[in-house]
Amino acid sequence: MIEVRWHGRGGQGAVTSVELLALAAIEEGKYAQGFPSFGPERRGAPVAAFNRVDDHHVKIRSQIYNPDVVVVLDESLMAMVNVVDGLKPDGVLIVNTAKSIKEIAEMTKFKGRIATVDGSSIAWKELGVPITNTTMLGALIKCTKVVKLESVKGPVDHRFGRIANKNLAAMKRAYDEVKTN
Repeated sequence: MIEVRWHGRGGQGAVTSVELLALAAIEEGKYAQGFPSFGPERRGAPVAAFNRVDDHHVKIRSQIYNPDVVVVLDESLMAMVNVVDGLKPDGVLIVNTAKSIKEIAEMTKFKGRIATVDGSSIAWKELGVPITNTTMLGALIKCTKVVKLESVKGPVDHRFGRIANKNLAAMKRAYDEVKTN
């Protein structure tokens, strides 16, 4: 089983990313969960969301405390939230940033695998808005192979309709441009 924790801000699409990943996994015949963790937060407030994906039925129904992967949609959250809390030592931290992997390692003190992609720039260029959910989903897929990139097409088409192709382009660019150590 792979467990993923997403960190974002209200309105950035972390919950949408979780839903898209779960639907893509199910489309591949896998079992998946996707759920948010937030209360009455407002737009811009920190939020977390979670995925579990497995080849077998997922019976666990709790928050994820020791994820295999952490995805950070907004690097400014790293000054407010310990994004690597509970991240497995052999896990992967994926950050939307223009900073280098070395800089992120120094900031977080995480010694495991780190991946970076300038998801905000990609989102601005491909979508015209700084919403990085589908962008960072592309980076996650490249780093983990949890699902095939093409498996997300159906859920993205269904969710975004006429702007689906822009989201798919952003996802593919992040998939191609993500850097990892």
